[in-house]
Amino acid sequence: AYDDRWATLAAAGESVHGEADLVASFGPSSVLDAGCGTGRVAIELARRGVGVVGVDGDPSMLDAAHAKAPELDWRLDDLMTVEIGARFDSIVAAGNVMIFLEPGTEARVVGNMSRHLAPGGCLIAGFELGRGYDIAAYDADAEAAGLALADRWSTWERAPWSPGAAYAVSVHVRPG
Repeated sequence: AYDDRWATLAAAGESVHGEADLVASFGPSSVLDAGCGTGRVAIELARRGVGVVGVDGDPSMLDAAHAKAPELDWRLDDLMTVEIGARFDSIVAAGNVMIFLEPGTEARVVGNMSRHLAPGGCLIAGFELGRGYDIAAYDADAEAAGLALADRWSTWERAPWSPGAAYAVSVHVRPG
């Protein structure tokens, strides 16, 4: 059912790859899709020649991703503890991943994602605001994980950010 929404939008001529467009604009050769769901973003990035690993904690979502792209590296794991054994140019957490985490685990997830970033790499996360995890807490968690805010928009298509926006797409960079 999750994929049906995107298929309907695509059939209507809507762009369904805003997340992949934004991530690709940073020129990564490797991306960790954290909370990859059914693989929409990871599959599009791979189609563009980016090396991708997708991680999700929901077996049914990963089954759907694997069915669509069995050649990609899909991993069933917890974002708080997953160990990929690699560092990535970018990590994307699209689809409200941050607000779907177990409350109180967000800082540990951000810390673990930071460990998987190469020097100079960026963590790109987009999520709805006003749903329990606010942007100030996210920024504090990113800073505690050694990341610096580089940019922020209110959509994946880079609409300008303003306080009070309902959605935030943040880019935090690992110095290096």
